Amino acid sequence: MASWSYTEPVDIIFGDGKISEIAAITSSLHLERGLLIAGPHLIKDGTAQKIIDLPKSHLTDLFGNISPNPDVTEVDACADLIRTRKNDFIVAVGGGSCLDLAKAAGCISGTEDSVRKYHGTGIPLPNHHIPLIAVPTTAGTGSEVTSVSVLSDHMQSKKAPIVSDSLYPDWAIVDPLLTISMPPQITASTGIDTLCHAVEGYWSKNHQPISDALAVHAADLVFKWLLTAYQHGDDEVARDKMCEASLIAGLAFNLPKTTASHACSFPLTNLYGIPHGEACALTLPYFMEVNARGPEGDRIASFAIKLGFSSADELADGIRELQNRMGMRTDLKDLHLTDDQLDELVKLSHHPNMLNNPVEITDEILYDMYGKMK
Repeated sequence: MASWSYTEPVDIIFGDGKISEIAAITSSLHLERGLLIAGPHLIKDGTAQKIIDLPKSHLTDLFGNISPNPDVTEVDACADLIRTRKNDFIVAVGGGSCLDLAKAAGCISGTEDSVRKYHGTGIPLPNHHIPLIAVPTTAGTGSEVTSVSVLSDHMQSKKAPIVSDSLYPDWAIVDPLLTISMPPQITASTGIDTLCHAVEGYWSKNHQPISDALAVHAADLVFKWLLTAYQHGDDEVARDKMCEASLIAGLAFNLPKTTASHACSFPLTNLYGIPHGEACALTLPYFMEVNARGPEGDRIASFAIKLGFSSADELADGIRELQNRMGMRTDLKDLHLTDDQLDELVKLSHHPNMLNNPVEITDEILYDMYGKMK
């Protein structure tokens, strides 16, 4: 008989203009000294200042030193600012990089530790953090509702997630209007990442009924609305639906965790700078075909049918078509990989997330996959 549980501790507020809810949250908790963590482009275009200027926002400080794949040094710098300024809450507004940095910095700020102590070491994070309101401006990562923070340590050529219940934000404010300005290629990359979250959460060894239902809902929204959001960025309905898809996919993979495609994405991004979502999607159709022939084949076929495809193979082709229509990378030919580079890529693809995949992914499988892309 089945045995499972489902937990989601984040309070979710969804809707156009809901960013104004920040003041209600902070006032109700009598918070007085907030740090706004925002992506550099939001500081440049004035959005960050508009948020600080919201009536009764209680935001007194600003941090914006965030790169697309946030480095552990940036997390440490943010945590130092929190300690120095004695901030009692955080508002993080931006893409997944911004939210992941904020989650980690808020957690370690109550210690004197560097986040390196916890990054890929297995040492558990402290079981506390200062209050965090997460406000995504992209529709892709779902970081606003997950217990995951993906960080890079460029000095050690390492990119890896930290997973801890301490990383859950306290509130997620999802305001689709904040995503209107996303350029097409970021819309494509983050949107396809949403699809990867849904698919991988569904076939993960750790899947369960609630996550399954959420995965189907999110994937269906991506196939219906991502191309429209990509082609017509000012379509408010498409932006709304993709924000819903991203949030729901975050809920879908949070407990089961991601699998082979995400495991392979880390070295593809770290070594070759391929954007995260594009790197995940690059291998998704191949793993769709591999997993459909494994022990979860019937479930994966059912997933495909629920999305309007006749089979898992047709679903894999549907993913490829979506990639092509958005001008996304579908191979590695331009990298001209040497045999040594291919060996390195195969080795580093054996990230722990690979263990969640329903089919054991061997070196032979990886060499076949990368060889076809090469």
